[in-house]
Amino acid sequence: MQIDLGQMVFALSDTLDLVGIDDVQHGKRVGYMAWECARAMGLDSENMKKLFHIGLVHDCGVSSTRVHKNLIDEMDWAGAQTHCNIGAELLGRCPLTSDMAVPVYYHHTHWQELKHLDLPEEPRRFANLVFLADRVDSLAAPRLTGDLLQAKDGIRDRINHFRDTFFDPELVDAFMTVSDCEAFWITLEPLHLLNFLEDREKERNMVRPSPAELRQLADIFARVVDAKSPFTFRHSTGVALLLRYLAEEMGLPADICVRIEIAGLLHDLGKLKVPDEILEKKASLNAADLSLMRHHSFESYMILKRINGMENIALWAGNHHETLNGQGYPFHRTAADLCLQSRMIAVADVFQALAQNRPYRKALLPEQIIAFLQESAGRGRLDPDVVSRVASHPDDCFQAATRFAAKPEWETAGINGDIRK
Repeated sequence: MQIDLGQMVFALSDTLDLVGIDDVQHGKRVGYMAWECARAMGLDSENMKKLFHIGLVHDCGVSSTRVHKNLIDEMDWAGAQTHCNIGAELLGRCPLTSDMAVPVYYHHTHWQELKHLDLPEEPRRFANLVFLADRVDSLAAPRLTGDLLQAKDGIRDRINHFRDTFFDPELVDAFMTVSDCEAFWITLEPLHLLNFLEDREKERNMVRPSPAELRQLADIFARVVDAKSPFTFRHSTGVALLLRYLAEEMGLPADICVRIEIAGLLHDLGKLKVPDEILEKKASLNAADLSLMRHHSFESYMILKRINGMENIALWAGNHHETLNGQGYPFHRTAADLCLQSRMIAVADVFQALAQNRPYRKALLPEQIIAFLQESAGRGRLDPDVVSRVASHPDDCFQAATRFAAKPEWETAGINGDIRK
């Protein structure tokens, strides 16, 4: 399976944009500013691309809307290193992204400390340049809806104030050079930033990852999503493992087994746009909450469909809340529109959600989950053949779905069908 690694990095950036809810494109603006500073420093095109990509995904350790707000609102935040640790660990897991791990780990480390660490020169400078661009954006973002040019001198003075404490003086000099031009600041506006991003997306970077590498890459996305809430921890992983088990048990071709596992890992990317307080709400969701929730599968589809080579995965992931009777969302597809893989992911998603503790109920026993699935199939929502396959192997399915989840606390008094879908 061949994919464009640059498109995957962009997709991860699009996913991270959802965390900000209203404050989007933070990583893209940081990537743009790092790219411009690198160009002023005379770096070659390959290093400019590396810096741009690091900027795009530097906050992949942030899943919470609350943490994102701190990072944007504060110039220096005591808890910032936590997300650096998480992001570096995620990126370091996959050979295709491991070269970004060290700069991400140190992208909130002050220069006065960083310059004394035993690090190669390139990741040290890359980390500090991303830190500088990141802090510029924390100062600039509140002014993007007004006239940013009126604020540019104050922002430049603020960054220059931290020369040789927060930031490498040479990097500050590069920033002062590029930021003296009005075009630098105007490009940060969404419309003009889009033009810059379209140019970068044209730069192809085709790779043919092994199945293991592709899974590691998808796992980065899944872990970002699953870290959103302790109540959805490892949900995507559980769905993926259950899908892989079912696909193999049903005798599907090896390439389909890989692809449907990847779809399981990626199906809930859109959940990052749902505010933390809704996912963690103990009471029933109201109409406004449900409206926000019903965006998430569409958001997942829109992010994934832009990646060449992953069109089927995007479709299956985007269909995970569609039903055979046409009463699902977001497209209201019916049985005639839903392939086997789409039907499988819908069943696996419900099974795994019911097998986990949620704020509004405890995890259910396997037999309770099967009963709920069969009732849903009877109402024309889930595929009865897929449900029958699950019902014939309840313990194996439960083990696959919860292999990496926290140990469940059983609820034995009936089935609560509220799975925050």
